[in-house]
Parts: sequence; C-alpha cells; structure tokens
Amino acid sequence: MTSINWTQEVEKRQSDLIKDAQELLRIKSVLDEDNTSPEAPLGEGVKEALDFMLQLGEKDGFTPKNVGNLAGHLEFGQGDEIVGILCHVDVVPEGDGWTSDPYGADIRDGKIYARGAIDDKGPTMAAYYAMKIVKELDLPLNKRVRMIIGTDEESEWRCVDHYFEHEEMPAMGFAPDADFPIIYAEKGIADYDLVSKAAGIEKEDYDAEVIEFSSGRRYNMVPDFAKVVLVVQQGQTDVVQRFDEFKRNNELDGKAIVESGKLILELEGVSAHGMEPDNGKNAGLYMASFLSEINLDGNSEKFFQFVANYLGKDSRGRELGVAYADDITGDLTINVGKLSYSRENGGRAGLNMRYPVTTSLEKTKEILNGVLETEGLSIENFSNSNPHHVDESDFLVQTLKKVYEEQVGEKAELISIGGGTYARSLRSGVAFGPLFPGRPDIAHQKDEYMIIEDLLRATAIYAQAIYELAK
Repeated sequence: MTSINWTQEVEKRQSDLIKDAQELLRIKSVLDEDNTSPEAPLGEGVKEALDFMLQLGEKDGFTPKNVGNLAGHLEFGQGDEIVGILCHVDVVPEGDGWTSDPYGADIRDGKIYARGAIDDKGPTMAAYYAMKIVKELDLPLNKRVRMIIGTDEESEWRCVDHYFEHEEMPAMGFAPDADFPIIYAEKGIADYDLVSKAAGIEKEDYDAEVIEFSSGRRYNMVPDFAKVVLVVQQGQTDVVQRFDEFKRNNELDGKAIVESGKLILELEGVSAHGMEPDNGKNAGLYMASFLSEINLDGNSEKFFQFVANYLGKDSRGRELGVAYADDITGDLTINVGKLSYSRENGGRAGLNMRYPVTTSLEKTKEILNGVLETEGLSIENFSNSNPHHVDESDFLVQTLKKVYEEQVGEKAELISIGGGTYARSLRSGVAFGPLFPGRPDIAHQKDEYMIIEDLLRATAIYAQAIYELAK
C-alpha cells in the first residue's frame, strides 16, 4: 500500500474543518443546572453541543448514538475491539476581560479565539476530522473506531460515569485534551474535609476572638482571597500594625476595616491550579499563619494553630506524615482549597490531595487519621479518583510514540501529570495532545485560543494514530 500523506489529506479539508470548529465554538455549552430538563439534564447549551456533534457525524456517515442525553458516540469500522477517542464539548464559564466575544470564534493572527478553543472543542473537531479522513480513504481496519463525546468533564464527570454504565469499554484509546507528546500517567486525586468541631475550650486571657473566617470555594484551586472577622478585646491598633507588617514581609495586598466594633481583615493571594499549590500564594493559609501568631480565644486558637503547623508552609504533606514520591508521577501534593471557621460550627479545611501512582491510599489515610485523632479533628466528605498509569511497553504507548516521532520529527517523551483527563476512565488510555511542547497553556483563561496551524498538525497526527491503532 502506498504511504499516505496525512498532512495533505488535512489540507484538502482545511476550510471545512475550520468552519465546523467555529460552529461548535459558537455554542455556549456551559453547565446550567438551573435550567435542566430530561432532554437537557445539564442545560440547553451543553445538549446543543452534543446534538451538533451527533448530527454532524450522522451526516458524514458515522453511526451516532445518544446515551441518556449525557454523552454520545460516533462510530465506524468493524471488529470486536474498539479504539476510543474521548472528547468533551462542555466548557468552563467564559469569565471577564475578553478582547472579543468569547463565543464569536473570531480568527485573527492565525488563531481561533473562543472559550473551549483548546479545551476541548478545537481538539474534538481535530479528532473528528481525523476519523473522517480514515473513513473517507476507506482504509482496511480490524477494529471499530469510536469517538465518545462527554458533556460534564469540567465538573463532575456524570457523562462518562453514565456512559460506561451502559456502553462497552474500548480496548484502548486516547483523550485529545492535554499535551503532546504522550501523558501516560496521572496522579490519584482525593478531596476531603478536615473538620474541627466547636469544642468549648475556655480561655480567660485572650486578645481577640475569631467570629468568622472564609477562604476559597473549590478544592482544586489555590484561593486568592481570605477574610476574617475579629472581636478584639485589647490592642486593636497593635493587631492592625502587625497585620500591615505581615503583608509587607510576605509581599501581599490586603486591608483592615473597623465596622460595628469588629475588626475585619482581608488578604489577597495569587490563584493557581491545585495540582501544583506552590505556583500560587494561598491567601487562606497566609491569613491562618498570621492568626496563629495572635493570642486568640481557645476554640479558634486550636484550629488556626493546627492549620499553620500542619498545612501552612508545606504542600507536600511532610508535617502530616504522608509525604511520598515515586519516579513515575513525582511528589504527593496537598492543596488547601477551602478554609472556613465560625464560632458556632468550628473549623473546616477542604483539601485536594494528588498522590503518586504507587501510593498506598489506605496507609496514607491511616497515618492521616492518627495525626487528626491527636489534634481533635476528623475527615468528612472523602472522595477519590484512583491514579492511572499505562506501561511504556504497551502497544498503545508504543504506537502513539511512533506516530508522533514520524510526524513531528522529535522524540516523544512520556509525561506524567497531577491533573486528571478522561484517559483515566479507560483501562488502557492516555492523553495525547493537542498542546505542542513550548506552547502556552491558555485553557480556562480569557482570550483562550487555538493556533490554526496546530489544529491542522494535530488532525494529521490523530488521523495516522487512529489508522495505526485500528488497522
């Protein structure tokens, strides 16, 4: 058989590919739980994007299937085994500060600008056209090729959970929703709360009482704001001066306000993704550290001392005794994404723990419980997504390495990440592109874009990959 020029095949379909990508990007497919129906369980926009892909696939001769309005697939080819391509059409909210309409899919300077351009609608369309090329070339395949389309990747993964309850698991596959070359390992991700009940600890001599404290809203984000309401018994001016000095020493912004006899302190940090807490400045932890240096009432003192001592300056779990690393995925990390305290309900720290693939989670929890017991805290709301790892020698990894190296002309290094992609829902699945090495990652940011040249390159890589995996 003559060799196929995949790049040329993509160029023949370039204008259609860009037009279809723009159409998909113009659908505002943000989770909308306030306006749901049986036909649109996650909102109208999300359902419209799913329908768009299923109708496009049907028009192009793929076999479409809607699975409970939460997911769907497009399939072609014959064989017992399935090669899966796991994509999603939901997007995070657009946020503020865009230069152009977030759903305009404007093209300027060789880039398509839109929410979802790189995460994950642009790559979804690249993978779709890759399938279309293999199908239209009528290449002989031994396996079925199936694009699985999710609609809830950016929040709770209800789509893939529902999908795999009702549909068969592909033998292998990839998610075009991360970085090239190949992400072959993903850390485990556990979210849980450390809870300290209001314990009624009496203390006669204290300078300030914490009435209320809050910081952060999501486990997987480093909080960039913290606020505490204090009743200061004595030395209010001294507390404010110490706070100003603390801000200067730590290069942080914030303010102190006196309102109705209460002192309100606010602190601004730097947000970052929870998979590497050290990339941000956790406003909640800084504020807890400041509070731990003040002579507080008994109940709040115990909680903020705990936070400062065990979580304050340590994102690796060393102080809690759970630090661990392996050669595949690196360090265990802990992000304190949520911190709250009230006089009535006590304190609560919401943790996002990302742990290496060889970690014993049971042993880690055992150590953690031992520490918490001595400190009078307990774990609540524990949820876990197991780590994921495909061996380097696996047919899937070796095939994708070969394809990438042939197309790009560079060595395909294997990558491990602290984040989670749909690849972890397959027994043999990896994340594969679309972000090329050296390109900035602008997913979830204002003015999100995908470089058109990269969109076309990724399509050619995906087309060859689908063919090599399914032939």
